[in-house]
This record gives sequence, structure tokens and C-alpha cells, in this order.
Amino acid sequence: MHTLSKRCLLIFVLGLLAAGCGRVLNPPAGSSPEGTAAADSSYRLASEPAGAKDVKVARNDAKDMEEVVIVGRVGGDQNPWVEGLAAFTIVDLSLKPCEEGCQTPWDYCCDTDLLPSSKAMVKIVDAQGRTIANDSRSLLGIKESQTVVVRGKAKRDEAGNLTVLGDGVFVRP
Repeated sequence: MHTLSKRCLLIFVLGLLAAGCGRVLNPPAGSSPEGTAAADSSYRLASEPAGAKDVKVARNDAKDMEEVVIVGRVGGDQNPWVEGLAAFTIVDLSLKPCEEGCQTPWDYCCDTDLLPSSKAMVKIVDAQGRTIANDSRSLLGIKESQTVVVRGKAKRDEAGNLTVLGDGVFVRP
């Protein structure tokens, strides 16, 4: 009986450890452990990287997979965010938000003809090049109309649109 009790206790303890480890190592899909935003704050840069180019200049000059530093204002659409991912659009600083009579001045609705050549997508990526599965607003603490400087690699699509695969973002005060 004594040996059986020890075995039962050992099996019980091992079961608890296995269950606990499973929860830590394998969170349910779509969930994010508490503290993820704090842990991912490594994507927010403490100082501004040198050599930032405006969105328009980067759209014209950046070569595919070239290292870039780009500066722009969060916006360009009524909803510039990609829900659930660290991805958002920025616009060239030469465009001015449409303040008068506009509920979403960051969509630049008064300059829609200028937007196609003045906008870029930003995706914050991990070391393997995968977009971080965490909303940009919570990951980086940013919001619409804020000026950001993004460090990363330029990615071109067949239409010539620019996406910056960012590994760091500085938020200008």
C-alpha cells in the first residue's frame, strides 16, 4: 500500500507538471500570453535611426530587399491598421491631415489623388521575416497621425508598391 501511494503521488505530480508546462509552451491559437506587449517592446526604438527618407523618396529609390529607414505619419486610410497583426500604413509628411470637418483626418480624404504615390505599408517582422501577430497599437503604443521612423528592408510588389519589413520603430514626440 505504501509503494502504491508513492506511485500515485508521483503520477499526480508529474501530471500537474506536464499540464502546467503544456499551457506555458503551447498557448491556444489566437491567444497572447500576458506581458507579450512588454516583451515585444524590443521593436520600439529608444532613439531615432539616422538617414530617414520620406515615403515619396523611398517609394522612388528603394530597391527590393534593400535596408531602409523611412519616416511617415500613421494613416492613409480610414483604418490604417491590419487587425491582429503588426502592420499599418504610413504617408509622406508632405501631406497634411484633413482637419476641417473630417472625423478621421488621418485618412487624408482631401488628398486622395496624392495618396497612391505617398503611401507605404509597414509590417513589423520577427527574425524569420514573419509579421508579428500582435496589433501595432498595443505592440508599439502608436496611434493614427503619429510620426514614426521605421528601420527595415524594402519589399516591392509587382505593381511597384512599397512595404517596409520593419525590425524597429521610433515614435517621434
